[in-house]
Amino acid sequence: MRAQLVGGRIIAPMPVETSDLAVLIQRGGIVMIPLLVLSVISLSLIVERAWFWTTLHGPGRPRQLGRLNAAFRAGDLAQIKRALLPPRSVYGQIAQQLLKHGASDAVAIEAVETQRPRIDRFMATLSTIITAAPLLGILGTVLGIIQSFNLLGVQDTLTDPRAVSTGIAEALLTTAMGLVVAIFTLFPYMVFRAHAERSIGRMESLIAAAQQGVGVALTAGRPAAKTTAAETTEAMTAKRTAVSGRIG
Repeated sequence: MRAQLVGGRIIAPMPVETSDLAVLIQRGGIVMIPLLVLSVISLSLIVERAWFWTTLHGPGRPRQLGRLNAAFRAGDLAQIKRALLPPRSVYGQIAQQLLKHGASDAVAIEAVETQRPRIDRFMATLSTIITAAPLLGILGTVLGIIQSFNLLGVQDTLTDPRAVSTGIAEALLTTAMGLVVAIFTLFPYMVFRAHAERSIGRMESLIAAAQQGVGVALTAGRPAAKTTAAETTEAMTAKRTAVSGRIG
């Protein structure tokens, strides 16, 4: 391959052994570098979140949580301890807090807020990538069009159309890359968001079961006091207002 004269500059031919990644960066321009970085970060976070939610909401987990709820409603301390989920899980941590400190609203809200960082982890980062990737693509588009017009302005006669096509290709590649990164991140993000909302609902049901069957009296060694339906509804409404609606 021979060197080409583009915009008054001599562009050396690319070696045959150059990697596809280097070709993509050269053709797409400097904006391709942050887009590639975002794609790597997105993939890493998606894998981490997928592993977390698969472990937390994997097969058999709903049945285990149902047994734990039933044990709390029955107020049977021995049955509760047998039905406890793994202590490192979100639900296991909340159940341990309810057993240790009682099932009052203050303890329940504190237990949920303690686990919230694990539920919302990296969600803000994924949301930022979804927004930033298309904007970077548009920036690359603008830079590519500017480059094309600059080439048209410095030459009285355009002898090589490939000089303009270089800028157009840069514009199209960065736009496409930005959209690919955003779409690739969007669908897992929505799945993780649905899992987070489901997790909040399951935590609320666990707290309601504890308040109904055990209550604060469990830690004091007194018989569990039964709550009325109206009291349970009022407590659940207050907790949902306090702990829900801030995901994402």
